[in-house]
Amino acid sequence: MTHPALANARALAPIFAERAHRWDSDRTYCWDNIADLVDARIMGMTIPKELGGLGASYLDVVEVVEVIAKVCTLTARVVVEANMGGISAVMAYGTDAQRAFCAPIVLAGDKPAICITEPEAGSAATEMHTTARKRGNTYVINGTKHWITGGGVSKLHLIFARVLDEAGVELGIGGFIVHVDPDAGVSPNGFTVVSRERTMGLRGMPEAELRFENLVVHQDMALVPPSGFRRGFADLMNAYNSQRVGAGTIAMGVAAGALDHAKAYLLERQQFGRPLAEFQGLQWMIADMDTQVHAARLMLHDAATSRGPNDSQFPDMMTAARAKLFASEMAIKVVNDALQMFGARGYSEQEPLERMYRDVRMFTIGGGTAQILRTQIAGSVLGIRTPQTRDGYVAKPTVPRLAAE
Repeated sequence: MTHPALANARALAPIFAERAHRWDSDRTYCWDNIADLVDARIMGMTIPKELGGLGASYLDVVEVVEVIAKVCTLTARVVVEANMGGISAVMAYGTDAQRAFCAPIVLAGDKPAICITEPEAGSAATEMHTTARKRGNTYVINGTKHWITGGGVSKLHLIFARVLDEAGVELGIGGFIVHVDPDAGVSPNGFTVVSRERTMGLRGMPEAELRFENLVVHQDMALVPPSGFRRGFADLMNAYNSQRVGAGTIAMGVAAGALDHAKAYLLERQQFGRPLAEFQGLQWMIADMDTQVHAARLMLHDAATSRGPNDSQFPDMMTAARAKLFASEMAIKVVNDALQMFGARGYSEQEPLERMYRDVRMFTIGGGTAQILRTQIAGSVLGIRTPQTRDGYVAKPTVPRLAAE
C-alpha cells in the first residue's frame, strides 16, 4: 500500500527540480524546500504517531527518497537524515523525555547531525579522541569532529565520545544529544563551528568541523542503549544501518533520474538522420543502466524491510552494507553513462547531469566507504574477523572437507 507521503513527494518533485541548480551554484542550504517538506509531513515521517510523526516505515522513506533524489540530491539527503540514522537512534534508545524533546524539532524542519568522524578517526571510528567526562550530574565534552554533515544548520547533534567516569576511567563510547539554535538563543558555551569544507558535490550541504571545549551536557541527554556504555557503541551503530540504506537510496535515485534524462534524450536527439535511440550501442547501454537501477532498487527495498538479530528495530547490517555498496558504485557508472550519451551538452551546466555526477560521487565515501563495506561483507561471508589494525588477529576458519577429498 502506497504511503500518502509518496504522493506529496511526487507533487513536490517538479518544484525541487527547478530549485536544485540554485542550491548548488550558490552553495546554500535548501531552506525553501525544508518548508515544503514540513508542510508535506515528510520531515520526521518515521517518528511515532504519538509524538506527532506518521509512524512510517523505512520502506516508506526509501520510496519517498528515490522520488526526491531523482531531481535534488541535497533535499533527498535532508529527508534521509530527518528519518533515519540519528533520529532513529533517539526514537529507539532514548528516554521518553529525550524522544519528546527531539521529535518536535525534527518535525519542524531540523536535519539532525551525527557527529562521529574526527580528523584522525574516519573509517576507524573507534579511534576517536573526543571525550565526555562525568562531573556531577553532567558530562563535559572535549574534542574535535570533522566532516559533520549539517554542521552550522543542524539544531540537534548526536555527538559520539569516549565516556569517562569522574576518576577518568573509560566506560566505553556513548552518544550525547546537544541542541544548538542561535536564533532561539540556544548557543551552548564550548560548541564552535570552526570551518566549512568546499565540496565537489552536494554543495548546499555544509560539511563542517566542530570543536567542543568543556561543553557541558546534562546527564539526561546521554543516549544510553540497553547494553550501556561498555557495548553501547555497537547498538548505536546499528541505527547507522538505516542511514546506509538511506544513502544507498539517494545514490539509486540520482541514477534513476539520470536514466530518465538519458531515455528522453535518446528519443529526442537525432544524428545521421535518425534518433539516437535507434543505435544499438546506445540501446545496450540504456538496457544495462535500467537493469542496474532496478537491481539496486530491489536490494534497497529488501534492506529497508530487513531487521538485524535480537529483535533489532534497524535493518540487518550485511543486507544494508550490500545494498549501499552496490547502489553507490552502480550510480556512479549509470550517471557517467548518461552524461556520455549527452556528449558535450552533458558536460555543461545546461543539463543537470554534471551536477548529478558531482553529487553522486560521494556515496562510495560517506556513510561507510566501499572498501570498508567490502571488508565487512567478506568477514560475514567467510565467518572470520577482519580487523584492519596492523596487529589484528584473524582466526582461521574451520572449513569442512569435501566428501570427494
